[in-house]
Amino acid sequence: MIGGKRPDGSFETMNLSRESEYGLRAMIYLAHQPPATVLTLHHIAEAGDLPVGFLAKILQKLVRHGLLQSFRGRQRGYCLACDASEMKLRELLEAIEGADLFRRCLFWGHRCEDENPCLLHSEWARIKPQLLLALEKKSLEDLAREYGGDQGVPKHEQVLL
Repeated sequence: MIGGKRPDGSFETMNLSRESEYGLRAMIYLAHQPPATVLTLHHIAEAGDLPVGFLAKILQKLVRHGLLQSFRGRQRGYCLACDASEMKLRELLEAIEGADLFRRCLFWGHRCEDENPCLLHSEWARIKPQLLLALEKKSLEDLAREYGGDQGVPKHEQVLL
């Protein structure tokens, strides 16, 4: 577990944003559909109990990064831009969180950088390559197999990365 110990004895852990959680849940749902299935924003949001407006912004990020296709007109909606086995978790997270996601310190985020290192900077530098390798190996297909099953969009409690 990564994080600090709270006064009550419990631990704080590093978290990704809610955007990443919702984006991954939506992508997992789309990965469970037959290839080239186009689903509306409202369908995806309803299936995962996700806020429509917020999800729309997240899905547009994924479209801009070439991970989703969007369609307008009679068959409006979204589908995966390629096979789920070709999408790696690292590229999904970077598309949502920003290209600098893994240049940020795991422990103190934007307050730590090579020029102004935090107390744990050397530890982050040591473990970062291992984390990146793991995220480059894990595909959306792997996530879809682990989370969601036939239940559709995994609920908040099920997605524990």
